[in-house]
Amino acid sequence: MNGPLPVAVIGGGPVGLAAAAELAERGLPFVLLERGPAVADAVRQWSHVRLFSPWRWNVAAAAERLLATAGWTAPDPDAIPTGGDIVTRYLEPLAALPALAPHIRTGTTVTAISRAGRDKLTDAGREAAPFRLRLGTADGRSETLLARAVIDASGTWGSPNPMGLDGLPVDGEDAARAAGRLTAGIPDVLADPGYADARTLVVGGGHSAMNVVLDLLRLRERAPGTRITWALRHDRPQKVQGGGLNDKLPARGDLGRRALQAIEDGRVTMLAPFSTDRITPAGDGLAVEGTQGPESVRLDVDRIVVATGFRPDLSMLREVRVALDPAVEAPPALAPLIDPNLHSCGTVRPHGARELCHPEPGFYVVGMKSYGRAPTFLMATGYEQVRSVVAALDGDHAAADDVRLVLPETGVCSAPAVAAAGDDGCCGGPAPVEADACCRADAEAKAAGEEGCGCGTTREPVPAVADACCGASA
Repeated sequence: MNGPLPVAVIGGGPVGLAAAAELAERGLPFVLLERGPAVADAVRQWSHVRLFSPWRWNVAAAAERLLATAGWTAPDPDAIPTGGDIVTRYLEPLAALPALAPHIRTGTTVTAISRAGRDKLTDAGREAAPFRLRLGTADGRSETLLARAVIDASGTWGSPNPMGLDGLPVDGEDAARAAGRLTAGIPDVLADPGYADARTLVVGGGHSAMNVVLDLLRLRERAPGTRITWALRHDRPQKVQGGGLNDKLPARGDLGRRALQAIEDGRVTMLAPFSTDRITPAGDGLAVEGTQGPESVRLDVDRIVVATGFRPDLSMLREVRVALDPAVEAPPALAPLIDPNLHSCGTVRPHGARELCHPEPGFYVVGMKSYGRAPTFLMATGYEQVRSVVAALDGDHAAADDVRLVLPETGVCSAPAVAAAGDDGCCGGPAPVEADACCRADAEAKAAGEEGCGCGTTREPVPAVADACCGASA
């Protein structure tokens, strides 16, 4: 490759393409690597799902500016798109722009990243050495790409959490998946005839599980034999309600209200807390053995949907020096802002390149993967992340540090020690930007000389903004 080395962007989803748009605007050479046959391969797999955030939260500013120069007509900012809408009305037109299209490679999987000529242990000349990416192509070839920096926006869609409470697959889970009777994520149950008039167990307590349950209820209207059991792995069925009317994204709050109503009406059988021990074949279906509280339970079902969230695949980063929180698997400066053990108030303090950097200069993880195992990620978060990261790579540190993002609150905190929300939402609303606090109540408590709001007392947070690349050197 002639000329300066490119920035390698891994992943052609919304955040990866937003990074490409930022790089194109700044005139920085880049290459975007997407493992699927087309951009937004993961989004296409949940194209049937309607988001709970309207268009105004789902279009990156740099992407919108580039699209506007090509005559693109923006959707109604208050309309709520499906995943398919995001692909056809936004991501495909963006990827087709002359500023991006020549630099996008599909059908290309990044299998490993290192520094050229240096393994993870080698210090000498490390920072000056380019990144070396090992690539696998759709036709089975192996290639090498050199890059000046790497932005990993590969997401977590390909790494769903298993069914077990201990983070491991339960006995028989892999076999049930191989047999086509167990699916992870958000399957299109309305289009798959295998769910009609079938007994389906949905496992998980988040928005993905709610979407599946509500789609199964729609299926039941035309296939009355459809039976739905919903298992929460933790004893917190009130979480289904979510923020309700207090949620600043009405469609998100509506999910919880509708799901709770279905439970109260008896259209859905709720099990909580439920822990699965094993899955075995049983006639034409499956037997699920586990416990509900202290009681042993056996369920006979036809299909299982495991909607228990996702985790990052870190295998390609074995030769890169990364710093990750041991529990959340997010950068140490970001982890305390998003850790559900501490709080999940729906408002994450603005963060950018400083919080996302690693001990490997020039390497960043952004998007859903930057959240590690934490839930409740919005595209708008990723868009601001890449704006800051690309500014840092361009040497524009003032712009990189000027991170501004106010997310819509969920209207609920998951931490048990939090007081009831006031008029400003959960924990009194977001913390002032300049405060070292997780929410307004936390900021006020610290200003009064107290330890904080009580959102959590597990690990001591790493300073979110420091004059260093990571918590270890701050």
